[in-house]
Amino acid sequence: MPILVTGGARSGKSRFAERLCMTLAPSGVYVATSQIYDEEMRERVRLHRLQRERAEYAWETIEEPYGVSGLLEQWSKRIDAGIPPAAAAESSEARVVLVDCLTLWLSNWLLRADSDGNWNAAADAVGDQIDALVAAAAAYAGPLVFVTNEVGDGIVPEYPLGRVYRDLAGSMNQKLAALCDQVFLVTAGIPIELKGRAYRL
Repeated sequence: MPILVTGGARSGKSRFAERLCMTLAPSGVYVATSQIYDEEMRERVRLHRLQRERAEYAWETIEEPYGVSGLLEQWSKRIDAGIPPAAAAESSEARVVLVDCLTLWLSNWLLRADSDGNWNAAADAVGDQIDALVAAAAAYAGPLVFVTNEVGDGIVPEYPLGRVYRDLAGSMNQKLAALCDQVFLVTAGIPIELKGRAYRL
């Protein structure tokens, strides 16, 4: 079953997720969903890569801003055939897959689905992508960790795109959290496992 790690911006969630992955498998595939639009983002990506290199853990980085569900489906077939989820792997031992992060993946799809400002129609199309991701995660047999953001804790966005994005992110996080055995909330670098503490009605 997959694991979900959530939290606010700069909460330490990515660093925690990477450390968690190191306890799940001897090597990992890092699926980066960000796209580089400017020099500031390029520098952020460079620092993230450097941080992973210094961790002395065997990461293989794959940049995929859209097709995460397709990757998981492809790797599921490889795992079923006894092949690890990356061509560069040398053993048949399952590697952990870390997807960082889902809210960037969501914004990529939402901006691609823009229908001349008709954000409700775009939301329907992106909702289909969310459902495909959840289905791929449910079918994935190997260790899998998702990183996402809590984007609805602040004020209501004043523009339609922001409200649609907030609503989609909340829906996506709820669907994945329902699927996952473990859900971690990271605040100020401190992770708390939520699923085991959930109040049952």
